[in-house]
Amino acid sequence: MSERQSERGGKPRIAVLATGGRSAETGGAERFYVGLRDALVDAGADASIHWEISDESSYQAILASYLRFYDCDLSQYDGVISTKAPGYVIRHRNHICYLQHTMRVFYDMFEEEFKAPDADLLAQRRMIQTLDTAAFRAPRTRKVFAIGEEVRLRLERYNDVSAEVLHQGSAMRGFYCAGARYFFLPGRLHRWKRVNLAIEAMRHIEDPVELLISGVGEDEDTFRALARGDRRIRFLGRLSDQDLLRTYANALAVLFVPLREDFGLVTQEAFLSGKPVVTCTDSGEPSRIVRDGVTGYVVPPDPKLIASAMAKLARQPNHAKAMGRQARLDIDDASWSKVSGALMAALGFAPPTATTA
Repeated sequence: MSERQSERGGKPRIAVLATGGRSAETGGAERFYVGLRDALVDAGADASIHWEISDESSYQAILASYLRFYDCDLSQYDGVISTKAPGYVIRHRNHICYLQHTMRVFYDMFEEEFKAPDADLLAQRRMIQTLDTAAFRAPRTRKVFAIGEEVRLRLERYNDVSAEVLHQGSAMRGFYCAGARYFFLPGRLHRWKRVNLAIEAMRHIEDPVELLISGVGEDEDTFRALARGDRRIRFLGRLSDQDLLRTYANALAVLFVPLREDFGLVTQEAFLSGKPVVTCTDSGEPSRIVRDGVTGYVVPPDPKLIASAMAKLARQPNHAKAMGRQARLDIDDASWSKVSGALMAALGFAPPTATTA
């Protein structure tokens, strides 16, 4: 598609279609929307975030959410970028998808959540995957991008859909490196993030180091109970941006050990702070970003092996700092400007430019 202007002349009006939950919790997805909007504005678009609620409390609520997005009228915009389930079912003449993730409970996490699914659950999974596959295909969606290789492979496996990988930037500014005092694990306190692995790893560490855990989530009480009695483990709750930057800056290293993570801003933010990352071989995109032994450690999801990697960093702080410096160099390639350029081109508002996955 050749370069063009807004149908009304001037800057193209682009909607970033944001999928919000019923709670007001702010996390990586919300930062993603802000970063994407700002990058599009910097690229010359009149971009704004359009929020719609997705209720995933029951299967019937999920279907109602699909219908709500299907009926959402964004015809006043020249282009729409959907980002997450079920936003991509939107009907618009110029729609692309920059996918964060589908509803993973119906995809790669289905077996994790349902050990013995009945016929109804299996039928629900088939329906959601069928709806998604239809939505991703042309002409409903002009092109599909993915935030990481993990998401791309999932699309290929479950939906037979091809996508181009674009690593996002961070919406936060002001990262810096200061001390090297503790291990830090930030993020949502949910079982898929496997905070329990880090807590259990501390039981195998004799070095006098602390583990600081920030964030809130559905499984916070479970993780707190698991850590009870270990004074070296502290829960910080939700942090402001400034407190998060400071806590990153003074960490010795960052732990990020989720299961099959889509992208994970934690890795990127740790690297921008000049910190090595300990992650797991089955952690998805972080395991592809971290270079084992160079910018951190990639180990099997075993508390003893995680503890061993942590002990190496604790006992060799100068080596940890060197890893962090290399991590900071590695992450420089991730850029919102590359993302916005590729998305604008796909919408037809800029000439195609070279991108890197």
